[in-house]
Amino acid sequence: MTLALLFNDLTLGYDRLPAVQNLQTEIAVGSLTAIVGPNGAGKSTLLKGITGSLTPLEGRVTFGAMNREDIAYLPQQSDLDRSFPLSVVDLVAMGLWREIGPFGWLGRERRARVDAAIAAVGLTGFGSRAIATLSGGQLQRALFARLLLQDARLVLLDEPFTAIDAHTMADLISVIQRWHGEGRTVIVVLHDVETVRSYFPDTILLARELVAHGPTKRVLTSENQFRARQMCEACLGPPHVCGRIPA
Repeated sequence: MTLALLFNDLTLGYDRLPAVQNLQTEIAVGSLTAIVGPNGAGKSTLLKGITGSLTPLEGRVTFGAMNREDIAYLPQQSDLDRSFPLSVVDLVAMGLWREIGPFGWLGRERRARVDAAIAAVGLTGFGSRAIATLSGGQLQRALFARLLLQDARLVLLDEPFTAIDAHTMADLISVIQRWHGEGRTVIVVLHDVETVRSYFPDTILLARELVAHGPTKRVLTSENQFRARQMCEACLGPPHVCGRIPA
């Protein structure tokens, strides 16, 4: 197995309070992995640790056959400012930032690639629309089109199916399966375990600490899910309950 990521006794958190603690596991190149767990389990925090936007309190994230320059990351929609005056073409073209920089010119060939990405997610004819006018599902399609242009080896998605319709979800799952088929490593934070069971071969079950990681059928047992809920509920009290990391 070729490693994409190794979590080496990784602890992540805020104000020295752990949100993910002592995580020790690894992710293979080309795998399609869901991260699940109760609210407050540290799922989004783990993605931030992978991207480097959150510095570990202890331990580290080690990259195997890739590095952070190989990451395409889609945060939750609530983290996005939809009031910024961008058209769909503008938003999607940001996926070419590494090629053209912040002030680069698209040109005919790159504009054709932008249009192809927009078509691939079912938004043909929406190129000139302002992102503020899009529905939640339409915006998520546009964001997936931007990811297509990033052409990354490691794709991180945080709750990509929240507040979208079933048809959009099916189309976006097809894009994820396309990435997986191309040998990319895809890690997706999700809350719906039935979606995970249907489409994701591997699962990490978090409850601030690792509960289980492996084939989805073995991970998402009723016993493991009950244990995860118990572990998270035990950390709902004062900060000292879960152990603040000394400064």
